Amino acid sequence: MLLTTGDWLIVAAFFVVILSIGVLTSKKAGKSSTEFFLSGRNMPWWLLGVSMVATTFSTDTPNLVTDLVRTHGVSGNWLWWAFLLTGMLTVFVYAKLWRRSKVMTDIEFYEIRYSGKPAAFLRGFRAIYLGVFFNVMIMATVSLAAIKIGSVLLNLSPLQTIAVAMLVTVIYTGLGGLRSVLATDFFLFSFAMFGAIMAAIIAVGLPQVNGLGNLFAHPNVAGHLNLLPDFGDSTNLIPVLLIPLAVQWWSVWYPGAEPGGGGYLVQRMLSAKNEKNAMGATLFFNAAHYALRPWPWILVALASLIIFPDLTTLTQAFPHVNPNIIKNDLAYPAMLTFLPRGILGIVVASLIAAYMSTMASHLNWGSSYVVNDFYKRFIKPEATEKELVAVGRMSTVVLMVFAGAIALLLSNALQAFHILLQIGAGTGLIFILRWFWWRINAFTEIAGMIVSFLIALYLEIIHAKLGFQPFPSHINLIIGVSITTMTWLVVTLFTKPASDEKLRSFYSLVRPGGPGWKTLLSRLERAGNPVEETATKGDLPLGILCMVMGCLAVYSTVFAAGYYLYGNLIPALVTTLIAAISILFLVRTWGRLEMK
Repeated sequence: MLLTTGDWLIVAAFFVVILSIGVLTSKKAGKSSTEFFLSGRNMPWWLLGVSMVATTFSTDTPNLVTDLVRTHGVSGNWLWWAFLLTGMLTVFVYAKLWRRSKVMTDIEFYEIRYSGKPAAFLRGFRAIYLGVFFNVMIMATVSLAAIKIGSVLLNLSPLQTIAVAMLVTVIYTGLGGLRSVLATDFFLFSFAMFGAIMAAIIAVGLPQVNGLGNLFAHPNVAGHLNLLPDFGDSTNLIPVLLIPLAVQWWSVWYPGAEPGGGGYLVQRMLSAKNEKNAMGATLFFNAAHYALRPWPWILVALASLIIFPDLTTLTQAFPHVNPNIIKNDLAYPAMLTFLPRGILGIVVASLIAAYMSTMASHLNWGSSYVVNDFYKRFIKPEATEKELVAVGRMSTVVLMVFAGAIALLLSNALQAFHILLQIGAGTGLIFILRWFWWRINAFTEIAGMIVSFLIALYLEIIHAKLGFQPFPSHINLIIGVSITTMTWLVVTLFTKPASDEKLRSFYSLVRPGGPGWKTLLSRLERAGNPVEETATKGDLPLGILCMVMGCLAVYSTVFAAGYYLYGNLIPALVTTLIAAISILFLVRTWGRLEMK
């Protein structure tokens, strides 16, 4: 056991603070389902933005980054850095649209956008598919990282780790709802960020590493430092950079980076005071998520290449750990074993913070689907607010139990990452276009969802069992995107769109704008039922321009931080200047964006 009595006291104090917040917020959260799931729709941008960052700052994230760095080098992070494009599109185009929709969950969207029984079926099915099955898979990958940390640092069995993690998270999430999640996220993010920075400082200062200069010059590390893949090595360039930037970001539904926004990010947007706060929260999230957090994890991952250069050294260092879970992602918790006493307690508590913030958000988000889009919509529409909150709390417990059970079956973070990408491959463009093309209908989404799942099932499981050589992950992704996209496009063109009445109602409420609605608007005008002009309208070209400049600002900041660490002053200054110009453009343009 690595933790001393002082370390355990720090961890215990941390749990007391978290549970206290849950108790203090429980009374107000229990008043109604809107309070429990949306905190009364009155939250400021800074609190929502921090909560978004905290949710995506999970125990599996540093493990995943470590796996990518050890496998592909620093440039391997483009597998998730590419999602910034869809993140910035959400900031400048979709955030205000979601806030205007006035739904309680993004699943409720289906019945304000589509019409008839297909829309109702889609809402109910997606509520269970995403809120339960898909959500449980995500939480299982997060819990897998907790299992590895518990095995390495606390000498706990996987079952013991899951049991302790489940108990505390379920208690404070079930008591306080989203208000508790938001309040604790602010504390959890600060704690988790401090722990990550401390871990990086100590890892770089280890005698075997001996500072940044020696770290970057070490033969185990020198080949892993490039911020972009080698353009002469297509075997690495295509899957790590080209496919993510050209295909993945717009075509794949992935939690926290959904094209057009979705899931717990939309839940935060819907909780905002107004459109301006919804956009501000999402902008803060993308800046912090991609520009602020990665480098502490990257430095620890690079240092691990010196201490634990391969899986054999990891296995020898931790003989008590199940060999099935000793993968490259285990190197991150392995590096934490070098932390001094006292600091170790803080960092362990910070990792617990990262775990709890993510799990709490997913539990509340998944529960909101079960309650609002399944139980209230299809089982008991007349349910009282008190009953809805009770069902929400009960479903929180059930989701956590399922997630813990599945976590015991997984082996590494990168494996789970690719599975989740594959399941959502080809559906992303639907979520982008459904706001701006009247022809998208419920059958479009049903076809995309079914086909993408079946292709993922075949490529990830059945293909190998039939004795065929598995395809590389990026080839699987292209196959999934191509077949799924062609299928839903054909289905869209050969099925009826939503009724004109439903489309008119949706357009009047959300005001998306864009050329994709011209056919419908012209038809409505000829029929003598035109959409009335209002002060709120779409400004799609300006939004897309701001998206490009936002991406430029964040990517330049990521590169500048790396070049400063590497000691490359000229590239660092150039990328800093590009970031500054991009940020200045966004500041000057912010007031021109249509929002309330």
